[in-house]
Amino acid sequence: MKIGIVKEQHPGERRVAASADTVKRYIALGLEVQIESGAGVSAAVTDAAYQAAGATIVKTARDALTDADIVVKVRKPSLEEIPLLKKNAVLVALLEPYRDRALLEAIAAHGVTAFSLEMVPRITRAQSMDVLSSQSNLAGYRAVLDAAAEFGRAFPMMMTAAGTVPPARCLVMGAGVAGLQAIATAKRLGAIVSATDVRPAVKEQVESLGGTFVAVEDEEFKQAETSGGYAKEMSDGYKKKQAELIAETIKKQDIVITTALIPGRAAPVLVTEDMVKTMKPGSVIVDLAVEQGGNCPLSEPGKVVEKHGVKIVGHLNVPSRIAVDASALYARNLVNFLTPLVDKDAKALKIEESDEIVKASMVCKGGKVVSEAVLKLPLDKDAATPKAAAPKAAPAKAAATKTAAPKAAAKRKPAAKPKTAKDGGASSSGSGS
Repeated sequence: MKIGIVKEQHPGERRVAASADTVKRYIALGLEVQIESGAGVSAAVTDAAYQAAGATIVKTARDALTDADIVVKVRKPSLEEIPLLKKNAVLVALLEPYRDRALLEAIAAHGVTAFSLEMVPRITRAQSMDVLSSQSNLAGYRAVLDAAAEFGRAFPMMMTAAGTVPPARCLVMGAGVAGLQAIATAKRLGAIVSATDVRPAVKEQVESLGGTFVAVEDEEFKQAETSGGYAKEMSDGYKKKQAELIAETIKKQDIVITTALIPGRAAPVLVTEDMVKTMKPGSVIVDLAVEQGGNCPLSEPGKVVEKHGVKIVGHLNVPSRIAVDASALYARNLVNFLTPLVDKDAKALKIEESDEIVKASMVCKGGKVVSEAVLKLPLDKDAATPKAAAPKAAPAKAAATKTAAPKAAAKRKPAAKPKTAKDGGASSSGSGS
């Protein structure tokens, strides 16, 4: 069997779906690896490195795809790439299943079996395949660096003969994968860090990283998490109290990093325009949810804008801004996903559709879109793509993100029934979780 890897065509995408290390692992599974020339250059993986690992370098994407039994990509294929895929091939990538039904229909019509890595269930057995977590972890780290680059002051307190520089104050909204890494990074840079989330369980995690937890901790808050690790819907009274607390907290911040995403829905509003107006001149907001509408209505996709004296950072595809490590982690997630699907002795694919990981992540098979989670979404008749299922949530629901702590992994449920916000830009870039 052959596995094909191509250079990503999505604008600004610098990641690649294979590393030299994972090429060796594919070959150990009995696969022949063929890679388009230059596929890994932007992620610091040369053709020579791939060849040394045992891969065959081919000139074009067509050469890599047309006879490949398995195709692995970072981003979804373009409409021009789909016809290059072999009939009955297996495609594994970030396919944006909640956002691009039309593309899934096109993939299915071509006779390809497709797996969307965003749909891998968040269970203990699948942790090593969790692309959203690996990419969101790096997105949270990079978000702090991007904030520091735009911030006109230093992060740590500095005492000099000319006077004392006070430390920056940083609020992280959402204590999931990206949020926890942002807390840790901002703390290492010397900021005074606080974080907010509607789930009581994350308070300990925030404090263990040196952050201060911000929430209205009444009796309702103590019961705010389900047994599955999701946040419950809070009462209007609690939402009002929480919104007032967050509004007062934001006034004092220099940096605000927002991380909340809800699969298949518009990102919830965490920072309103009125809140932005209360922030100090020169403050910075980094919106990791900008690709799904943004946690701040003033953020603009792909831009750094200044509104009411506050810089609002809306970089797209944040994991790609740290492409070397993002590619390495993504490639490992991929090989860990594919290994159980390959019968090494028979040198053939063995896909057990009853397996919960396979069942949750398979989106196309037999000429049809088969994912129940995707099929449940209403279609926009004009665009032939799923609608955003709900308007943006109120600020009080701000940080309804899912924790990424290992101890909570066993509680995680498949993403098939998204109920609450997940953090870290888990949209087309795979930076959420």
